[in-house]
Amino acid sequence: MNITLPIPSRWGISADVGGRPLVWGTVEIHSIMDQKIEGSINFRGVPIPIQGYWTENTRHLMFDSPYATFSGNLSIYNDPSINTRHFLINGRLQMKQTSMMAGEYGTWVASTNAPLGQGGGTPQGQSQIPPVGAFTTSDYLNGAVNRGQQTAE
Repeated sequence: MNITLPIPSRWGISADVGGRPLVWGTVEIHSIMDQKIEGSINFRGVPIPIQGYWTENTRHLMFDSPYATFSGNLSIYNDPSINTRHFLINGRLQMKQTSMMAGEYGTWVASTNAPLGQGGGTPQGQSQIPPVGAFTTSDYLNGAVNRGQQTAE
């Protein structure tokens, strides 16, 4: 069964790096061609390019920015009551030498939504209600979270 990410898409992202407070931002996936991802990530108001890979059969995503390497797995949750399909990626990251936090590890979560039925695949999880990360990153994406608290690249 094909599992597709919505393309193009804009995701809310939060990251915890080296035990430091959450950092909020956005990820845009502009294209996926032959499993190669192109897009941008934005934690400080200026989008920076990302490139990576999407492995459909394992639902694994990996991409690099100039400052960090991100790796994660996709889950899909349907909410028929609001006609919404939630896409959620959870993963780990490692800061690169170009970062002031070089060598630090952390975690990240990103989410986006689409009308129910868009993007292939079967929903995950028992309850069909996504974890709280889907709601907080969605709130950021839609402007409900204070964007003045961004502290890392």
